Amino acid sequence: MDDWSPATKAIHADAAVDDATDVAPALHVSTTFRYTSDPDQLVPEADDKTPPRDPRHPAAASSHVYSRISAPNSTRLESILSSLLNGPSLAYASGLAAFHALLVHLRPRTVAIGQGYHGAHGVLRIYRKLTDCRIVDLHSPSSWGGLGTGDLVHLETPLNPSGEAYDVRHFAKLAHDKGALLSVDATFAPPPLLEPFRFGADYVLHSGTKYFGGHSDLLLGVLAVSPRLAATDSTTTALSQRCKEAYHELHAERGLLGGVPGNLESWLGARSLRTLSLRVQRQSASATELVRRLTRDESSAVRQTVTRVIHASLQPETEWLREQMPNGFPAVFSFCTATEDQARRLPSKLRLFQHATSLGGVESLIEWRAMSDDTIDRRLLRVSVGVEDVDDLFEDLKRGIEIVAKEKEEGKKSVDVVNGEKADPVAEEVEELLAEVQVRPVTDADGR
Repeated sequence: MDDWSPATKAIHADAAVDDATDVAPALHVSTTFRYTSDPDQLVPEADDKTPPRDPRHPAAASSHVYSRISAPNSTRLESILSSLLNGPSLAYASGLAAFHALLVHLRPRTVAIGQGYHGAHGVLRIYRKLTDCRIVDLHSPSSWGGLGTGDLVHLETPLNPSGEAYDVRHFAKLAHDKGALLSVDATFAPPPLLEPFRFGADYVLHSGTKYFGGHSDLLLGVLAVSPRLAATDSTTTALSQRCKEAYHELHAERGLLGGVPGNLESWLGARSLRTLSLRVQRQSASATELVRRLTRDESSAVRQTVTRVIHASLQPETEWLREQMPNGFPAVFSFCTATEDQARRLPSKLRLFQHATSLGGVESLIEWRAMSDDTIDRRLLRVSVGVEDVDDLFEDLKRGIEIVAKEKEEGKKSVDVVNGEKADPVAEEVEELLAEVQVRPVTDADGR
């Protein structure tokens, strides 16, 4: 299974949990499960000496007791995720629940974090209510004084909302040289676009709501543990002891924190992962093509309206980027308009791009990012590319840009008239006549 492609893993990695002849996995809605009917097989939890299971092998159907601990649908989902991400994986109720679980598990005293998803910063603010954790700038290692063993360097790549990529290996070295751990939020680059563990990440997070769900109908978070976490032997492919310990600790803590996905969400997640590679590769290719066309379009409307386009495909060619993302770039990009008003109005001019937050679904979205993030340039629009035809998408985007460009020009002309730069000669004659006879026009101030 390890040598299968992501497309194959997404369809067959959960074969071990099949206990029925259904081709399409069933949806189990029960929250509780019967104990064995054999009294001699009943073992109280306090007396159970069974070693923790290998996280690569899902729990047997007969082992489920209560769905906050494990359930058929979540077990199936995690089997697929562990194979796709190449590390033992746990599913959570949301991406932020997964990040919170990581903080609770590691209890870092210092966290290095940069700009990116504002929700992660919100979770850190809550975490700091309970701790004296320091927050330092990810991109200013000189400010990392005091960061050491047990602390966390949190990297988001590609970055939200821009789609820019960062060198995972570079930040892994910076973190490990300090004795700290590196977590990578790879939401914008799901398999097969990026494999952070290959480049030194210790933990990988995903908002599964986005590409893993892929249909804008699922809330999900994912946390994966590096199979080589704290490993000392580089010659073996076996899970390190620390990896196993971390996985089991996270699993137990999740059961107490309660941030588990529901049965329907787990079923939807497994269903959606079947088409992950198909969707992501098409979305990635379309986004890169839209960026290429947008940056090369010489029409006056585009040139006057779009002042900047941001995407990993536009970053200077470097060896690390080609190695890190050999299968394509993120399906999200951003661009800035000349004015805030244009950014506000453009989404309403589009027919195929829906004006909404979030990303990763089969439908294309555009968001005036100021609606949900007060730290972002108010001229910035974030684009999440779906699976529609790329020609249709570009025509829709260009048409919308042309409309706002025309509105701006017409607005300028109106202002010019009001300011007298294009004065009406008849109006000028009337004004002169009124001045001669010293008659002023009647206004609302006269009570009429």
